[in-house]
Amino acid sequence: MNTKLDPWSSSNITDYSKLFEEFGISPFENVLPEIPSPHMYMRRKIIFGHRDYEQIAEAMRTGAPFSVMDGFMPSGKVHLGHKMVMDQIVWHQEMGASAFVGIADREAYSVRGFSWQKCREIGVEEYILSLIALGFKPDGLIYFQSGCGSVKDLAFELGAKVNFSELSAIYGFSGETGLSHMLSVATQAADILQPQLEEFGGPRPVVVPVGPDQDPHLRLTRGLAGKMNMFRVEEREDVKTGRKYLSVRGKAAQKEALQELKKRIPGKVKLYEEHIDVLEYPDLSGLEKLVREVAVEFGGYAFIPPASTYHRFMSGLQGGKMSSSIPESQIALTDDPKEGAKKVKKAKTGGCVTLEEQKKLGGKPEECSVFELMLFHLIDDDKELLEIKLECLSGTRMCGSCKQLAAEKMHDFLKDHQEKRELAREQLDEYRIIYKK
Repeated sequence: MNTKLDPWSSSNITDYSKLFEEFGISPFENVLPEIPSPHMYMRRKIIFGHRDYEQIAEAMRTGAPFSVMDGFMPSGKVHLGHKMVMDQIVWHQEMGASAFVGIADREAYSVRGFSWQKCREIGVEEYILSLIALGFKPDGLIYFQSGCGSVKDLAFELGAKVNFSELSAIYGFSGETGLSHMLSVATQAADILQPQLEEFGGPRPVVVPVGPDQDPHLRLTRGLAGKMNMFRVEEREDVKTGRKYLSVRGKAAQKEALQELKKRIPGKVKLYEEHIDVLEYPDLSGLEKLVREVAVEFGGYAFIPPASTYHRFMSGLQGGKMSSSIPESQIALTDDPKEGAKKVKKAKTGGCVTLEEQKKLGGKPEECSVFELMLFHLIDDDKELLEIKLECLSGTRMCGSCKQLAAEKMHDFLKDHQEKRELAREQLDEYRIIYKK
């Protein structure tokens, strides 16, 4: 593979289409028509890819239970890149999802060397306050990895199903990688699978909205979900007749569980020592539902592989990558509103060198960080955004007017957001937040 996806470094992906072929990510436009009232990021193709999002769209349409899960490593200032993820969490919650947000303090401890106290301070002061200010509802669960017993217990169990060779292949780990770093990876997988534990309602579709650099976590977790399950359902073919049928394979499953499953499957079935051949029940999804019910009743796991969406990265305000180590390249949600507006006015545009050239040739909004701010964050109305784009392309809109508009909107957004953050601080007790003891 030519593209490297690293969850712990600032990724620079120039050709998102390569991810479809190299990592098996599906184009999001194919599932877009199935989504009721799609999010702005979906409509504008900012979300470009997915894994298994069809099951999430179906749950939204039918009212079936589903969850959204995501996490934030408390390593620095909360910025517009984090806002993108928070916006998607809040939208899914509004669409009926039960929401889970993990503060990845175990990851920050192992990868950044931060103290538990520093992780807690950054987690609350930066991420949790902004998440609530952006609309996160109190019925969701917010937790620090180090304080969540169900995540830690599940991470330990998951660790028994993955070895160093697999982690090395997925993440590039070497002999220099610390054990706690590897444990933090198992913890992230537990974060993603936790919403399907029995105490939270049992197996259900879960979506994780991420940037493509986080896809290694999803690939690992999807594999672990299958390894942990009591049963797996396979499509098979009779070598003699060529007839296709379904088979439920039990991995060290209790005989009683197999016998109970046999009773519930309609039609002709054959029970063997460790599997059941289903000969007259072609409904794959119906069979998988039965299998999950029995597995949970007998104390086993029945995880549905997590779905995911993938969004484009924002570029830096000066072009190139957005980086927390380059303050002028990004805007933090806690920046002074006037400072935020100044950063916008200094940002790189897609305009021509001279005014005359701009009027004659038009600008390049696809190369303009100011237009990108409006596309991603500052303008909700699609028609208004399209008008700005067309005026830019035709040469009737100059960069100065765009910068002024974006700067004013950024100032107003930051001012409003920070006022809501202070309200959120007063409302913290209303939220389910699990801290490290």
